[in-house]
Amino acid sequence: GGWVGKGSFRVCGCKIQVSSSSCKILKCNSEFWSATAGSHAPAADDAPEFCAALRTYALCTRRTARTCRGDLAYHSAVHGIEDLMSQHNCSKDGPTSQPHLRTLPPPGDSQERSDSPEICHYEKSFHNRAAAPNYTHCGLFGDPHLRTFTDRFQTCKVQGAWPLIDNNYLNVQVTNTPVLPGSAATATSKLTIIFKNFQECVDQKVYQAEMDELPAAFADGSKNGGDKHGANSLKITEKVSGQHVEIQAKYIGTTIVVRQVGRYLTFAVRMPEEVVNAVEDRDSQGLYLCLRGCPLNQQIDFQAFRAGAPEGPGAPQPPAASPAPPAPDTFPYETAVAKCKEKLPVEDLYYQACVFDLLTTGDVNFTLAAYYALEDVKMLHSNKDKLHLYARTREPPGRAGAAPGPPPAPWPLLGTLLLLALLPALPGAA
Repeated sequence: GGWVGKGSFRVCGCKIQVSSSSCKILKCNSEFWSATAGSHAPAADDAPEFCAALRTYALCTRRTARTCRGDLAYHSAVHGIEDLMSQHNCSKDGPTSQPHLRTLPPPGDSQERSDSPEICHYEKSFHNRAAAPNYTHCGLFGDPHLRTFTDRFQTCKVQGAWPLIDNNYLNVQVTNTPVLPGSAATATSKLTIIFKNFQECVDQKVYQAEMDELPAAFADGSKNGGDKHGANSLKITEKVSGQHVEIQAKYIGTTIVVRQVGRYLTFAVRMPEEVVNAVEDRDSQGLYLCLRGCPLNQQIDFQAFRAGAPEGPGAPQPPAASPAPPAPDTFPYETAVAKCKEKLPVEDLYYQACVFDLLTTGDVNFTLAAYYALEDVKMLHSNKDKLHLYARTREPPGRAGAAPGPPPAPWPLLGTLLLLALLPALPGAA
């Protein structure tokens, strides 16, 4: 390991991008915002002046292009300028304008306008663009069940530490432990989220949760992004003490929900596709669960298990090679179905996951885990037609045999190394 160039750190052959202060896109954005949003600003239909402001904006981005390579905000600005110039029939050649000095908002103005620069509010960067950002969702709950950014639904073993998300702005790692001794059923017992240092918005912040410890603050005791001007674009809010925490990272348009249900943790996130795909090394982009799902050799076909579950007197017993053998004190099938039906009336994959978890763990809290996971989807998923999932997404056994997944060891190891590289020395961090 060691420092490689300016603004990046290399670990185990992987290069992790850290935002460089030499990228001046914030200055370009704020000058254009000032020129087009102040009391003396040209209206969008005042084409000559508006086009002059756009050309000034474009010139500013070209001057900082070299130092902004790979910067999400820079590429958003470049595409936004192109869209606006096309919409208003602006020529690339022509006069430019002098930016107006932005006046401070009057006392009592909204916190949103006064507390952070434009670059620290992802959605505001789309204020003059025709297309709004596309949002995606990923969730992990129960035994554990994974819903990926591409709406695949899987049940996985993934015991130990695994990376859930790893891009230029965010690193999330989960640790899963066996629910019962000797059982293949695991659940999330620890969660670590690292928000990486980003321009004038936030300092690096670490959030850690464990069983029976769901803090309402980051590891350093703070509840926002630190001392930078845009620190309030990252905030943590306790919704229910010890049970439900929400983290808003407005500078990357991201919302994260962490819950403790029973003894275990659940995770849900809403994130723009542009942020999901913001990785410097595309070859390593697949090395996290929310994007590519679990490796084949870590997946459990819970629907096959459900098909083999006894459903009444004289019903066939589950096959001896069930992927997750029932726990000694699990519920009868009829009882599991009844309990899950109470909370999950639609017989989708969340309902089926609930039944599976009761049959394999005997822990009734897994009913609530599936219920809240679906509630989080309703809040976070941008496509309301995709709230419920029904199709099985595990690879068929034939394909799994022909192309086995990678061995389980390298993924958790990579995630751990990435985490250690980013994690500051925290008192009591383990």
